[in-house]
Amino acid sequence: FCGAPVVLNTLINAKPELKDGIDHDVSAMTAGAAPPAAVIAGMENMGFSITHVYGLTETAGAITILMPEDHDPEKGKLRSCGKALNSVEIKVIDEEGNEVKTGEIGEVISKSPLNMKGYWNRPDATEDAIKDGWFYSGDAGFFDDDGYLYIHDRVKDMIVSGGENIYPAEVENALMSHPEIADAAVIGVPDDKWGESVKGFVVLQPNSSLDETEIISYTRTQIAGYKCPKTINFIEALPRNPSGKILRRELREPFWEGKDRMVSGN
Repeated sequence: FCGAPVVLNTLINAKPELKDGIDHDVSAMTAGAAPPAAVIAGMENMGFSITHVYGLTETAGAITILMPEDHDPEKGKLRSCGKALNSVEIKVIDEEGNEVKTGEIGEVISKSPLNMKGYWNRPDATEDAIKDGWFYSGDAGFFDDDGYLYIHDRVKDMIVSGGENIYPAEVENALMSHPEIADAAVIGVPDDKWGESVKGFVVLQPNSSLDETEIISYTRTQIAGYKCPKTINFIEALPRNPSGKILRRELREPFWEGKDRMVSGN
C-alpha cells in the first residue's frame, strides 16, 4: 500500500465500521509531505508496517528511506525520512552554501545520477536549482547525530516572527499530537509588532468541543511559546494539491491581500 500522509491520516480517522476487514499484515509506504509523528504512530497502532521515503520529481523519486524497523518509537526517529540511498549524496547548507553543523537547520541539497538535467525550456529556473551538479530542493532540514535526515519544512514557508525563524511543520506536529485534532495547518500572517504571527487552521475530530484557548494552551506544553499559534481558525477541510500537500498559499492569501508580498520584512 502506498499513500501520501493525508491518505494515511484519513485511514486513521475513518469510522471504525469502515475499517472492519482491513488486513493488518500490510506494508505501507508514504512519501511527499513529512508525516506528523502522530500519523505514523497511528498507522503503527493499526498494525501497518511503515516505510517512509523522501524525494522530489527532480530527483526521479526517493533519495532517502526510513525502514520499518526505524519506526520503533524508542529509537526516536519517527519524524525522520531516513538515510540516503546508494549513489545519493546529501548535504544541508546555509544561505552562503556552507554545510551546517549536525542538528542545525538549512537547505537540503542532493547529488545523484538520477537528478534531472533541467526544467524544460526554463534555463533560468534550471540555473537556480542545479549548481555544480547539486540539486537545491527548497526544503529545510537537518541531520541528527546518527546521520538520519529530517525534513523540517519548505524554506519558503518559514515564518519570521520577531526575528525568530518558525517552521510550520513543527507547529503542525504539535497540533496534530492532540487526540481531538484530525488535521492542522500553520501559516504566518501580518503582525504590526512582530512582523508575522503564527496562525493555525484546525480540523476537529467529530463531536470535539475544543476551543481556541484550549488548543493554544496545549501547544505550549509541546513547543516553545514563541512558536505557538496566536490565533486558531476552525475549518472543515484543508486545501491540498492532488499529492496531498497543504496549499498554504491559499490559506495565506486572504490575510496578505493588499501587501506587496506574502512575507514580512522582518
